[in-house]
Amino acid sequence: MLGLGTSSAVSTNAAVKSSFVSTGHPLQSVTYATSSAFHPATVFPSHQLSAATSHNLNSLRVKAMAETASTLKMEPKSTLSGKKQALISLSDKKDLALLGVGLQELGFTIVSTGGTASSLEGSGVAVTKVEELTQFPEMLDGRVKTLHPNVHGGILARRDQEHHMEALNNHGIGTFDVVVVNLYPFYDKVSASTGISFEDGIENIDIGGPAMIRAAAKNHQDVLVVVDPSDYPELLEHLKEGRDDEQFRRRLAWKAFQHVASYDSAVSEWLWKQTEGDKFPPSLTVPLSLKSSLRYGENPHQKAAFYVDKSLAEVNAGGIATSVQHHGKEMSYNNYLDADAAWNCVCEFSKPTCVVVKHTNPCGVASRDDIIQAYRLAVKADPVSAFGGIVAFNVEVDEALAKDIREFRSPTDGETRMFYEIVVAPKYTKKGLEVLRGKSKTLRILEASKNIKGKLSLRQVGGGWLAQDADDLTPEDINFNIVSEKAPLENELNDVQFAWLCVKHVKSNAIVIAKNNCMLGMGSGQPNRLESLRIAMKKAGDELKGAALASDAFFPFAWNDAVEEACKSGIGFIAEPGGSIRDADAIDCCNKYGVSLAFTNVRHFRH
Repeated sequence: MLGLGTSSAVSTNAAVKSSFVSTGHPLQSVTYATSSAFHPATVFPSHQLSAATSHNLNSLRVKAMAETASTLKMEPKSTLSGKKQALISLSDKKDLALLGVGLQELGFTIVSTGGTASSLEGSGVAVTKVEELTQFPEMLDGRVKTLHPNVHGGILARRDQEHHMEALNNHGIGTFDVVVVNLYPFYDKVSASTGISFEDGIENIDIGGPAMIRAAAKNHQDVLVVVDPSDYPELLEHLKEGRDDEQFRRRLAWKAFQHVASYDSAVSEWLWKQTEGDKFPPSLTVPLSLKSSLRYGENPHQKAAFYVDKSLAEVNAGGIATSVQHHGKEMSYNNYLDADAAWNCVCEFSKPTCVVVKHTNPCGVASRDDIIQAYRLAVKADPVSAFGGIVAFNVEVDEALAKDIREFRSPTDGETRMFYEIVVAPKYTKKGLEVLRGKSKTLRILEASKNIKGKLSLRQVGGGWLAQDADDLTPEDINFNIVSEKAPLENELNDVQFAWLCVKHVKSNAIVIAKNNCMLGMGSGQPNRLESLRIAMKKAGDELKGAALASDAFFPFAWNDAVEEACKSGIGFIAEPGGSIRDADAIDCCNKYGVSLAFTNVRHFRH
């Protein structure tokens, strides 16, 4: 430890004592330690001193510091130059024995802390504890143990800088060639289902660990830094062969900084929620973890990858990103988009439901007590589009349903067996999985959890991101305000609620026609609402009469436009958000043709 020489400390203390006696200030009872630097401000509280006294005191402090600089001596420890050292401090001790034994066999002296040291010793690995290196015990409940020049000097010193190495030698500090650190389990603690107090959350924020990781990563040209146990075998092989691979060092350094960045983003996200609670903070970091590299993106000339959102808000929050694939080819970029669209839609319904999606739009939706009947009706809504689509269920797929998925023939000719890219459901029976696997080697079978409510929705635009609440309102959240003379029957109201759930998942301009818990037709993505209406009516065909129609936004015109065309075709009930300056025209038009009309308190644009 560094300290003042005895004569310097005594003379300084005497000078201060003399000064205070002459100014007339009573002296407090003080014991002066001759082995540590004297700090007058600690002895004489500032609120008891006059301006003159404070000036004298500051002058003495400067003098003491100058004397310290001239008399400071360090008994150099035996030099550690040429000695291979590894610093290991781990919270997650996975494969620690493998690492420790491997490094010891390669001739490394291992310096370690607390529980890591005990675990290494239990595996028969010789350990130098960090307090032996620092000559200072852990303190403040472990908050301070590695924050010391004897540690960070050995990490940060550049081997190609002579004055760096000379400084280490003068102070008896050895270099570290390898630093292996991972951090307090903050993410796991604050995301645990049992919850955690604010105080416990704060105590699980690692300070020394990130400092060591960042120091080693900064000096990666001389120090190999490892934060992931999966890198232990390659590290040991690298050291065994004596390779000096610059790219390997840089990759480990990148991984280290990314590890700390993700850790800090979790701390930041959690602390913001504890402080403000607003979903849209002034700045936002989203940690992403690579799940898989993809063959290509939306088109073959685009490279692509799939990342899982590791934000605290997404822990156990469900969704396609965390689904389990039981069978089939690897997922593609478009597969993920379509599967997400199908899963989000089918999870809207409480009754047993099947949703068929093509190019992110539901082309068939049906709810029935008999899920096989629901499946067949969903396909029947648009069998041409359903071929090669994605089929989603909100109930378990058992053997009977799996056989029907495998054998069902297209309603267009009664012969062609239906082909699908993906089947997604919340669970499968053992026999159900076995049957589905027999349908096709390429059929992707996904098991997913329902998205929780209240998620943050992010969407990229050029140079930025749009953030919004997820559109997770249910029919119970929607008010259907009847504005027409004709009031709907109960079954008609059920039909329009069903249509409203469907239209929420159709791209704007969106029109859905439904009856008896079955989507009969939909029109999507057209530049104008009239064209979407005509597409939906064409698909609905003869079943259009008395059906319910839902529009994701208001109709700008009624007469000689979409509203009148729908009324003339036999639609029995129209639901739209309203809000047009011509809403009165829509009401008058529906009254003329005896059609029920409801304005809702919500609209459902989807781009």
